[in-house]
This record gives sequence, C-alpha cells and structure tokens, in this order.
Amino acid sequence: MKKLLFVVALASISLVSCENDSDYLIIQNKGSDTLVNLAQAWAEEYRKLKPDVAVAVSGGGSGTGIAALINGTVDIANSSRRIKEEEREEARKNNGKDVNEFVVGMDALAVFVHPNNPITGLTLEEVACIYGEGGTCEYWHQVRNTQVPGCQGNKIIRISRQSNSGTYQYFREAILGKKHDLKLGSMDLNGSKEAIDLVEKTPCAIGYTGMGYLNPHVRALCLSKNANEPCIEPNIKNAVSKVYPIARELYMYTSGAPSEAIQDYINWTQSDRASEITLETGYTPAEKVKL
Repeated sequence: MKKLLFVVALASISLVSCENDSDYLIIQNKGSDTLVNLAQAWAEEYRKLKPDVAVAVSGGGSGTGIAALINGTVDIANSSRRIKEEEREEARKNNGKDVNEFVVGMDALAVFVHPNNPITGLTLEEVACIYGEGGTCEYWHQVRNTQVPGCQGNKIIRISRQSNSGTYQYFREAILGKKHDLKLGSMDLNGSKEAIDLVEKTPCAIGYTGMGYLNPHVRALCLSKNANEPCIEPNIKNAVSKVYPIARELYMYTSGAPSEAIQDYINWTQSDRASEITLETGYTPAEKVKL
C-alpha cells in the first residue's frame, strides 16, 4: 500500500507540473527488489531537500531495471549484482552511450531459516548441497543430522527468487559458480519480503535475501567457506570488512554521464543523512565499502 500511494503521489505531481507549467523534475528509478525500500526512503528524504525534484521508485528486480535502462525508459537502474558485459554492449548499441556505474551500498546476502530450525550455521558446500543442481541434500537430516520440529517428513523446502532477480543471479554464482545452476523444484518468489514471510510460516523452509529484509521472526545463519573456516554472521560490520563469504556491492547505473540533477541525487545518496538512512534500512553506506 505504501508503494502504491507513493506511485500515485508521483503521478499527481506529474499532472500538476503539466497543468501549471511548473519546473518539476521526475527522475525515473527502477530495478532491484533488494534496494527498493532503501531507494524509496532516499527519494522521500530527498524531496524534503529538493521539493522540485521527485524520484519515482519502482522494483521488479535488477534485470528489469537494467532492461529498462537499455531501452531508455529509466534514468537510473538499481541493481544488486554487477551489470553483465553483454548488457553494457546492448545499452551502448541502443543508446549510443556507455553505462556508468555507481556503488551505492554494501549487503551481506543472508541465508535464513525458520526459528524452529536448530541449525545456526552452514558451510557454502552445504548450501550448495541444498540448492545446487546435483546436490543431494533433500532432507534436513542429511544436513548435520538435523530434525526440525514442526517440519513434516523433515523435507527441505527451498525458497528462491525468479531469474530476473539480481539476488538470484548473485546467489547462484557465489554458491555454485558461473557454470552451474540451481536445482529445479524450489519455490521461486517475486520479492524478498515474500520470501521472508513464507519462511516465517514454514518450519521446513530455507531462503536467502538481502540483510535489510531480515526480521526477528526468522533466523539468519552464519556461513563459512568450508568446515575449517570460522562461521561468519551476516551483519553490517562483516559486510564492510568483506569477511562474510557472500557480501556484495549494490549499484546504480545510468546510460552515459548523468545530467547535473541526476548526478546531484546520486551524490546525495552518499551524504551523511542518506548514509544514516542506509544504516537504518539494514545496509552499509558505500563510502564504508572502501575501508
């Protein structure tokens, strides 16, 4: 409802600007579901600072945002994975401009389970055994000999994301590498919130999401690269230091050099106030990525 009201409000702004010949600028910003809540919070705060600029934020996934950038229908594409070289080339062909990349934050991609699940951590090999094509872990007792209270048959229910999601693509490559895929039979959801809500209600389930979506009703697992490495929690400190095994950068992309007004907005997302919002939303400000 909040997203709907925000879009309706922006549509009203657009109509007012047309009717009154006002100088409202609307920046179209689309893409990553991981970033959508943060981007909306940034947009609302920026409007207070610049009443004549409205940032219209929508989600749909990183692939959707990048496709819109390629097609020339957005000013900024949000993405939770790095743009592919073939996407850069397609944008160059369509628009005659190189894509500009801006790192706007850092995320520890969290693997999470229902609170009833006694497992507190996994290795990346165990995650691959659960999710990866050819992985043999179909029941929780195959993973550290675990019985999950309330999970009928102890069978693992894998929650995943649709293929246009940057989170899906990053997770697949980080866990399995570029040459392998996730196994069939998972429940592929549109958004991170839907994944959290389903795992919260399903003792058998496991899912993955950006850490900004975590809540007290699910348990985020610590992860280790292998059985001999320490198990690392998905949190801001471990994202900044990059000791968490599947920490990732978050991006904004523009087609060519942005206009002065769009560059001002992107610069502002790294300001002290915007960084406070980033932290409040559960992510790490981009300037800390370089620490």
